[in-house]
Amino acid sequence: MKPRLSLLDHLTIAAFVVQAGFAAYVALMGPTTPIPLHWNGDWQVDRWGSRNEFAVALGGMTVIGFIASAGLGLAALRAEATGDHARRRSMRIGQGIGLFVFTAIGLLMSWAGLGHATTETGPVVMMGGVSLILLVTGAFLGRVAPNPLVGVRTPWSYKSRLAWDRSNRLAGRLFCLLGLAGLMAAPWIGQPLGIKALVGGVLLSAGLSVAESWRVWRADPNRQPF
Repeated sequence: MKPRLSLLDHLTIAAFVVQAGFAAYVALMGPTTPIPLHWNGDWQVDRWGSRNEFAVALGGMTVIGFIASAGLGLAALRAEATGDHARRRSMRIGQGIGLFVFTAIGLLMSWAGLGHATTETGPVVMMGGVSLILLVTGAFLGRVAPNPLVGVRTPWSYKSRLAWDRSNRLAGRLFCLLGLAGLMAAPWIGQPLGIKALVGGVLLSAGLSVAESWRVWRADPNRQPF
């Protein structure tokens, strides 16, 4: 029986069509005044641009997100066609992560581009939004099978399934804890200290996860050589 598109596939298509439509709307009907495009470490806007620049950035993120999410959806359909239900389920989880992450990023970009991030509550909302992305991503990251789009993708994790599983589980736990802490701290911590701490936590978590992939690969007797 030929695999059919799932509800998640239709949601993926719909979400990115809406995002692409909004990018087009901004390009044609968006604000004519300068739009904030970048913030420095002190949460001050250090680069402004036109609505066309913002629309290109938003559209580019939409394309990247669609390629990642749809690619994992296609991998799930191929796994279903071959009867590999474990991989199909894993790819669907990855597709869901991609859909959520890129949709959330698109929403944050749109909210910031319309000028809200320059308000007093802007850093709090941005920190809370990024923390939510980390929390949700971390909750499911350890259940994604090897793929080129989502997860701790290192040369060592691709050469050892054990290294892939353990490094992604570690990253998932660290992101979950970091996201939960960020959500709880966002309304209370001073800014931009909170955002800097969150970024530092992400970099530390990523570094530890990469190191874990190498450590497990080196100790795995079933690893593939380079």
